[in-house]
Amino acid sequence: MTESLRVGIKLSQDASIESYRAVWRIADEARFDHCWAMDHLASIGPIGEDRPIFDGWELLAAMAVATSHVRIGLLVTGITYRNPALLAKIATTVDHLSGGRLEFGIGAAWAANEHEMYGITGLDHRVGLFSEGLQVMRSLWTQERTDFAGRYYTMKNAVANPKPVQQPYPPIWVGSGGPAMLRLTARHADVWNASGAAGRDVAGALAASRQLDEACAAIGRDPREIRRSVQLAAGADPAALLERVHGFAQAGFSDVIIMLSGGSMATDSDPVSTTATVAEQILPELRRAYPPA
Repeated sequence: MTESLRVGIKLSQDASIESYRAVWRIADEARFDHCWAMDHLASIGPIGEDRPIFDGWELLAAMAVATSHVRIGLLVTGITYRNPALLAKIATTVDHLSGGRLEFGIGAAWAANEHEMYGITGLDHRVGLFSEGLQVMRSLWTQERTDFAGRYYTMKNAVANPKPVQQPYPPIWVGSGGPAMLRLTARHADVWNASGAAGRDVAGALAASRQLDEACAAIGRDPREIRRSVQLAAGADPAALLERVHGFAQAGFSDVIIMLSGGSMATDSDPVSTTATVAEQILPELRRAYPPA
């Protein structure tokens, strides 16, 4: 059973800018641990691909200056969308705008429709792109100059200043569920986010978590260095949500992100009201059950 629990809130698509601002304000004032958006170019899930969705990193920059306390991030940014040098620069900028509150969520990307409609390449090589991209970004964040000659990326005497506020770099969250990505999670992540089938229920999440433990053991890393996180739909029943959160917390997950939109869930019809309900009814109960460290 986890000794403490970090609780986040996530609004990611099919919402107005006014709704985003209101959710961020509640998250900051209620002292959620983290607040999230997502990185997609077209809306996902049962609402279809043509619903409104804003650029994740620009939302995050706005979130950085609209809040003062809550940590902020994207679950997750897709490696195929941007050159890693550009992504490292964007992340550093947001880390500075927020005063060092960025949580850097990253994954290999998966939405084939986005890649097809926009002509984005690389989805067939996303695991390799992910591996090399993270190596490049970590070097740019920590080294004065970066030289890198990989299969997918080449850097020549590359400079990246300023460095992030957080040293050596913002905490890295990796969204993954399959064996290949779990091996890379073991190598690179500070926090694992159970993605896809791995995050649908406690049993599946625990099975994937054990695979992550084995991947850590294979490279000599202590699996306890990697926090475990999951995203859960807010739903219409606070009691049912609280029960689900307790299930994951008691299974050893240290971070729970309550989603208002995205994934396979139905988009919340009133995300601001739901956020207020979570802040008033769910968050205090979780703080009592799992006091902050």
